Amino acid sequence: MNSIQFANPEYFYLLLLLLPLITWYVLKDKNAHASIQVSTLKSFSAAPKTYKYYLRHALFAFRVLAIVFLVAAIARPQSSSSWKNETSEGIDIVMSLDISSSMLARDFEPDRLEAAKEVAMNFITGRQEDKIGLVIFSGESFTQCPLTTDHAVLINLFKDIQSGMIEDGTAIGLGLANAVNRLKDSKSKSKVVILLTDGVNNQGEIAPITAAELAKTFGIRVYTIGIGTMGTAPYPIQTAFGISMRNMPVKIDEEVLGQIADMTGGQYFRATDNNKLKAIYAEIDKLEKSKIEVKQYSTKSEKYLLFAMLAALFLLLEIALRNSILRNIP
Repeated sequence: MNSIQFANPEYFYLLLLLLPLITWYVLKDKNAHASIQVSTLKSFSAAPKTYKYYLRHALFAFRVLAIVFLVAAIARPQSSSSWKNETSEGIDIVMSLDISSSMLARDFEPDRLEAAKEVAMNFITGRQEDKIGLVIFSGESFTQCPLTTDHAVLINLFKDIQSGMIEDGTAIGLGLANAVNRLKDSKSKSKVVILLTDGVNNQGEIAPITAAELAKTFGIRVYTIGIGTMGTAPYPIQTAFGISMRNMPVKIDEEVLGQIADMTGGQYFRATDNNKLKAIYAEIDKLEKSKIEVKQYSTKSEKYLLFAMLAALFLLLEIALRNSILRNIP
């Protein structure tokens, strides 16, 4: 699609200067003709009109046109060529979140689960055009929110998530399979799962790799995030004297999470603190936006030369006529 735009349209205000110039010309032309009183105009109306009569205003018209096109050239006309391949339904995203008891570890502020919820909610806020759903898992999995564009409802459901809502454990395969089930019938051209966990698959009837194969079958990309510091992390332990903190080893099945991402065309990330987790979601946000925006194309080219040539043409016409056939016309 081609269109003309002006890089400096404010220069068109210069055309307002033509108003007093045109007014001056009209008054000058009116006062330049002598008048006499006669009883009838019949003899005058029958008089032949020469070409100079018809061209008497051409000189002024050419000058005005030269000024108009010169101002247009100064305003920098540009031709814009562009096309877009947009998907009106945007991207469908399901976030699969581990809520097992280990997500209460304090290597994140205030803990892994709350940090993951906060960053995910900020991510949702920035994806206004997308349908987003939420799946949670620990020892089992269920859908907290189906795909929706009502992000306010989704964020409220995120806030209600607590560890212990379902049987404890880490069923990564179930969490992924449930997310895939929510996306498999989607008509969107881009379907994504963001799976976040801090452990190793130890429960559930579906193996993580089997769930990844299902995702690949339905054209679903999976971004996997392992959340947890390196080495050990402080876990809250219930004792007879209340809650105490105990350092426990951090075990994340990075190999399996990496395989899931590779099989489905996604990426695996490791979040070791709050800032790293924010950076990961920002990277995913950028990657998914680029998959849509890369289909857009736009170029601009300067077109002032045409307008400048037209201004010069009309100026030359005025000079040529004024010094030839219209020499005696003021």
